[in-house]
Amino acid sequence: MNKTSKIYVAGHRGLVGSAIVRKLKAEGYANILTRTRQELDLTNQVDVREFFANEQPEYVIDSAAKVGGIKANMTYPAEFMYENLQIQNNLIWSAKEYGVKKFLFLGSSCIYPRDVEQPMREESFSTGAPEPTNEAYAYAKIAGMKLCEYINTEYGLDFTSCMPTNIYGENDNFDLETSHVIPSLIRRIHEAKAANNSEVVIWGTGASRREFLHVDDLASAIVWLVENYKDKQFLNIGTGEDISIRELALKIKDLIGYNGDLVFDTTKPDGMPKKLLDVSKLHKTGWRHDINFDEGLKRTYDWYLANIVAR
Repeated sequence: MNKTSKIYVAGHRGLVGSAIVRKLKAEGYANILTRTRQELDLTNQVDVREFFANEQPEYVIDSAAKVGGIKANMTYPAEFMYENLQIQNNLIWSAKEYGVKKFLFLGSSCIYPRDVEQPMREESFSTGAPEPTNEAYAYAKIAGMKLCEYINTEYGLDFTSCMPTNIYGENDNFDLETSHVIPSLIRRIHEAKAANNSEVVIWGTGASRREFLHVDDLASAIVWLVENYKDKQFLNIGTGEDISIRELALKIKDLIGYNGDLVFDTTKPDGMPKKLLDVSKLHKTGWRHDINFDEGLKRTYDWYLANIVAR
């Protein structure tokens, strides 16, 4: 890839896509293609093929997806599977048909089985069934990853995938119905403090453990892989460090300065007991994360105050 290469970032307005565009621009890439949902419906095969035929991108980074937390995944499994299959199939196959030099598909650590050995190695993803609370999303992502792998094998094209851990950071989704755990906790605890509420109720026991990667670190890893990695084997992207949901909630409580109680509703699901990625293969490529978790949380809360609360 050179600085004038035509690079299409699918999903550029989302948490991950916007960070990838920022990173590419910071690295001096000047020919970045983007389309809003209104300009290009990625679930429409005809429209996507027409876009590729007209624009002829050389590199494609697919960060477009329908995403959400446990509640959204459990409520809308059909929509999560259908929309994600449509988006990724249209992008991957059109990229193959129109001669894209490199395609990088962003999957998710939820492809791994619920009871897989921790930390989760790339070789372990097909050793059992995914966690039921995000099964539909997981199967869609597995299909996309395998399609890239098969195209790489059958056609000799540089199509590959990466499986990021849980992502957070500036430009996250803070909608309480569809958000992931960090933005959900930030908003709910902030609003409880503002309303002087005595408690915040949190789903689950708080014992489940999660790994978190700041979105700017993910963007850095993605650009690094596009520039340096050529293999059909997908790679995990993460920090190799995890934290319990209870510990996370206490960190956010302290960050916000909330004096009320955190109450864990044990009648609600925890999701997967532990999700920690083995990132040794990624480290061997020469990339490691840079942003400290406490720093990342503060940056995320500051962005929430400036862009959500202040609106």
